[in-house]
This record gives sequence, structure tokens and C-alpha cells, in this order.
Amino acid sequence: MRRPRQGGGGAGGSAAARARAGGLGGGSVPARARGAPAAARRHDSSYGTFAGEFYDLRYLSEEGYPFPTAPPVDPFAKIKVDDCGKTKGCFRYGKPGCNAETCDYFLSYRMIGADVEFELSADTDGWVAVGFSSDKKMGGDDVMACVHDDNGRVRIQHFYNVGQWAKEIQRNPARDEEGVFENNRVTCRFKRPVNVPRDETIVDLHLSWYYLFAWGPAIQGSITRHDIDSPPASERVVSIYKYEDIFMPSAAYQTFSSPFCLLLIVALTFYLLMGTP
Repeated sequence: MRRPRQGGGGAGGSAAARARAGGLGGGSVPARARGAPAAARRHDSSYGTFAGEFYDLRYLSEEGYPFPTAPPVDPFAKIKVDDCGKTKGCFRYGKPGCNAETCDYFLSYRMIGADVEFELSADTDGWVAVGFSSDKKMGGDDVMACVHDDNGRVRIQHFYNVGQWAKEIQRNPARDEEGVFENNRVTCRFKRPVNVPRDETIVDLHLSWYYLFAWGPAIQGSITRHDIDSPPASERVVSIYKYEDIFMPSAAYQTFSSPFCLLLIVALTFYLLMGTP
């Protein structure tokens, strides 16, 4: 019996013939595809196409929905002075009647749970600080400072006064930090635990301390010497459990507010009005 030839006629042969004639798909290429210009078949590289594809890739997820954006940063809430002496303690240094935006130096404190919240503000483009001291002298003091750096940020840093030199301490008890530099003023707010593990550079705030107030310029985010030679300090030790509103006149107003100066002004006025005998 004769065996049939492979690849001969029939369905198999006609399929092979069609494949040889028309390629793998078995059909003919449309005339418009064969005759279409190459530029039409290439990917459109125009700017509009590139921008559209970049937008889809950058701003749309795989499902085609825009990626979520970061929530806006809350602005710094202004310091309220109406609460001074009521729900928080305040120290004001400067012109009589000044507030947190006009005093040369301003500090407030209040208890919030197991923390003390501090608010500081000073007329400077560098730094503002408060020190906790066993006396009114600089040396051996726990210091919290708000420092304005070259990038426009206000950072809360921890220092320890070694004599007349403030040494930065890496262990920082501050939390919930925020700060701003506006209108040539450094203003900040932070919390600090009342009780801390025993550490010579961090005092327990449930005890009473003298408060040292200082501010001055900064160079590349590093504090330098304070603006005045003898920075002000609290007249007596401060208890965080007692809220007072204490005003301290700056040097420009101390002369005219002293009792001796007032008496001298009255005597001089009387002399001018009465004339010489």
C-alpha cells in the first residue's frame, strides 16, 4: 500500500501554502499598512504626548485615580496673653503693656497632664531660651533654646551651661515641638515632662527654680553670645503650679520707672515752676 506524502494536498497542504504565501497569520497585509509612511507607524514623540504620559505616570495610580496629597501643615497658633495669670504663668520683658509679639522677651508656662508646655518669643533673628537655675547666675543650668537656622526652620535644642559656655546636650526632653520666624521674631512652643530620670543636665520641674531669660543672634544655626551683658532673671524661684503674670521693664524703661528717678523729676519740675529764690 502506498503511504500518503506528508505536506501534500488537503487541509494540511493548503494551510502550509497559505502560511508560506501570507505569513504566520495566514492573511494578506492590508494595502494601507504596507503603503503607510514610517512616521505614522512610529510612536508620537511630540511634547503634548510626552506631557500626557508623564502626568499619567506621575499623578495617577494603577487604577487611574490620583495619588493622595500630603495634608497641609497647620499654621503656628499665636500665643494668647489673655490667659496670663489665669491658666498659665507669664513673664514679659520690655515696654510696659507689651505682649508676646511686642515684648523684647516673652515666656509662658502651664501644666498639661504630666508635661509642662512652654511658649517663648523674642525680638531676634537668632535664638531665644529659658534656663532653670538654682541661683541667678549662669553656670550649671538646664537650658531649652529655640534656634532659627539658615533654612528658615526653628528647632528646639537642649543645652547645659558650663560656666559661661552653653554646651549642647544630645538628650533632648522636648516634645510636640513647633516654631516660626516671622516679623524678625523667633517664636516657639514645646512640651517637656515634669519628672525625668535622674540626670544632672535635666532638672525636675516639679521643684522650684530661678528662670534665666536670654536671646541673641545665631550663625548657621549655632547660638552665639546673648544680646545683653546681664540677661534678666526671675526675682524669686518659680513654681510651675503657680500662675502669675509678671512684667519686667527693659533697661530703656527701668530708669524712668525707678522711685528715685520719679522723685528727682518731681523735684526738678517744682524747682523750675517756683524759680530760684
